[in-house]
Amino acid sequence: MTSRRVVLGSVLGGTAAAALPGVAEAAPAQVPDAMGADLTAWSTGGRWKLRNRMGSDGAWTDFLRKQDLVWHRMPTLWHEGPFLGDGRLGSMVYKEPGANSVRFTVQHGEVQDHRPEFGSGWGTCRLPVGHLTLDPVGTIGTVDWRLSLWNAELTGTITTDKGTLTLSALIHDGILAARVTADGDEEVRWTFHPEEAVSPRKISEAPPTGYVANPPWTTRTTGDVEQVLQPLVGGGQTATAYRRTGDTLLLNVAHSHPSDTRAGEASLRKIQRAAAYGALRSQHTRWWHAFYRRSFVSIPDERLQSFHWIQLYKIASASREGGPPMATCGPWLEPTPWPAVWWNLNIQLEYWLIHGSNHLELDSLASTLRQNQEQLIANVPAAYRADSAGVGRSSDMFANRGVPVPGSGGEAGNLTWALHNVWLSYRHSMDEDLLRDTVYPLLRRAINYYLHFLQPGDDGKLHLPSTLSPEYPVVPPKDTNYDLALIRWGCGTLLEASERLGVDDPLVPRWQEVLARLTPYPVDGNGFMIGADTPYAQSHRHYSHLLMVYPLYLVNWEQPEQRELIEKSVVHWHALTGSHRGYSYTGAASLYAMMGRGDTALSYLKKFFDTTTRYPCRANTHYTEAGPVIETPLSASQSLHDMLCQSWDGVVRIFPAVPDSWADVTLHDFRTQGAFLVSAVRSGGVTRFVRVRSLAGEPLRLRHGLTGGRVTAVLDDGTPARTHTADDGVLAVELPKGREVLLYAGRRPDLVIAPVTPSEPGQPWGLP
Repeated sequence: MTSRRVVLGSVLGGTAAAALPGVAEAAPAQVPDAMGADLTAWSTGGRWKLRNRMGSDGAWTDFLRKQDLVWHRMPTLWHEGPFLGDGRLGSMVYKEPGANSVRFTVQHGEVQDHRPEFGSGWGTCRLPVGHLTLDPVGTIGTVDWRLSLWNAELTGTITTDKGTLTLSALIHDGILAARVTADGDEEVRWTFHPEEAVSPRKISEAPPTGYVANPPWTTRTTGDVEQVLQPLVGGGQTATAYRRTGDTLLLNVAHSHPSDTRAGEASLRKIQRAAAYGALRSQHTRWWHAFYRRSFVSIPDERLQSFHWIQLYKIASASREGGPPMATCGPWLEPTPWPAVWWNLNIQLEYWLIHGSNHLELDSLASTLRQNQEQLIANVPAAYRADSAGVGRSSDMFANRGVPVPGSGGEAGNLTWALHNVWLSYRHSMDEDLLRDTVYPLLRRAINYYLHFLQPGDDGKLHLPSTLSPEYPVVPPKDTNYDLALIRWGCGTLLEASERLGVDDPLVPRWQEVLARLTPYPVDGNGFMIGADTPYAQSHRHYSHLLMVYPLYLVNWEQPEQRELIEKSVVHWHALTGSHRGYSYTGAASLYAMMGRGDTALSYLKKFFDTTTRYPCRANTHYTEAGPVIETPLSASQSLHDMLCQSWDGVVRIFPAVPDSWADVTLHDFRTQGAFLVSAVRSGGVTRFVRVRSLAGEPLRLRHGLTGGRVTAVLDDGTPARTHTADDGVLAVELPKGREVLLYAGRRPDLVIAPVTPSEPGQPWGLP
């Protein structure tokens, strides 16, 4: 098998370059390559440097203040109010139901039950912790709150008929810190309300037979620290510790298993050693200020731009590498039928945003899979554990959920799809340790599980017994497109990974055979089917039958012979209405972005925000169906990414699907596959320049979208870059690790990174 790296190396090493259209600003310079051939590039006559107007705290303060959520009336529901988090501890703020109080929920991503015999809905589900109430003396009248994204802090006032309460609150390093002062006849009064340690699924069903309720909590006081201790039938303990000193309340939650005392000791120690509010805030804002500076996006749609920045704040509040994977509600547990991690779409969509935004430090999915490989092996039936692994539809934070045997009608591909996310993290970082230690061994096992059940048919092709296309409500068919796409992607990826890692894997011939003999995707007159003999015939919120198109890109728009099939399939998917949900619209937006249709992509994305639909985005940018579902708004930001920059099949595409109404767009340090950081500016409907920095020295292939003159490619030291344009218009650029290249058409433009001026004003999120 010939590697992509070798092919590109031969192209760059021996071919005359810079066959670019247009008129050059300066004469070409002849640059000898390592083999002695001359490469033609265009000299710019000097060094260059981006002028980043987002380089100061002041610039970020001003910009992000315009993206903040604000409240001028009291939120009464969780999806209306402010939210805080640090990847584990989370709090939402809204009016206490039926009371003259403000609720600060206290929930934690690691607090779960430990009784797998009752399944993830009841036995290993997330468990409630409790909530604080701020109880004014007077009757609450108005509020004036701001959730500062730049500082990740809630500030504002609560006005009552007795006076004013002025508050600020944040969560940092496991501590919820709130500082409240009172004016007039008001007083600061806090109450902590423990909640029963029972599955939130109780809102929709009775507990399973044999289920025993967890025992009641107990309380204790140590000095000035109050604690609530919750023992669990399945072993372990949850402990909440809090202390009020002057105008400040500090609270911590700890969870331990199997120890039934360690959580209490840890939470007590954490509060006893906690810094004062000011010192804690300094540590907190230092982390967040560094976080935002890692990338920058600005578009002229004011409300959508604000939404995007809120999603970055949200995912950093909900996930950190090494922490628990995001449940469907993130760390903010509310009554829900989904109090666990869902693996058949939800967790995949939750993490896509981290790649382009250059925030791989938030990837708790990759670290979860790395840390729980033994559990993933134990999830498959005992007969297959020697070489296989998997995960069922839903699980706890440790991925503890059995996977059904293909042929029994269950979902077999969830681990494979989750590993596609981890593969994306690898491709965006080119971290070979991640490939070697996590992706390769687990993907090998996930595909092995499929290989046990593939059987040749009378047509000589390999076929799969009945498996479930996630949530499609019919008898599970054979040869589901969901699984066929994952098998093709998995085998191809294993071949690529084994070559890169230098592994002489004995399964290479088997993977090659599967790719050669696997049955084609079932297709009918309406496009891709659910599976063999099962057409897409009723409304379906998932796009599991279209996985080969998005996000796997195995079938894609740059294959002209596939375009009719792709479009027919997407149109038919949305033509059958009734079951579509928010991510049905975000998925369609990304599919149309792949087609380069920015206006259509934006029209579908905006359906997610349309308040006349049944399930729109909510006031604080969260989303709910029968309960909170965090993946949908996060996937909406990925749809925005797909409109602005795509990287797949070894090509980086700049502004591939920008709507006509977005004449001005700025991208800075947008991370792509191959570990490149892309900066690009579009103004007046024209791409002005593209700058790419290589973090790993991978081959760079670009669809840059530059027009209006001969394209110049110049390195960061002012020397011409070696380039080559392929027949399909893709530009290959030789870019060593740690170097940058600038591309522009005609005369060199101003190389300014700055926010764009809004052309579509919009009001702030929250309750303004």
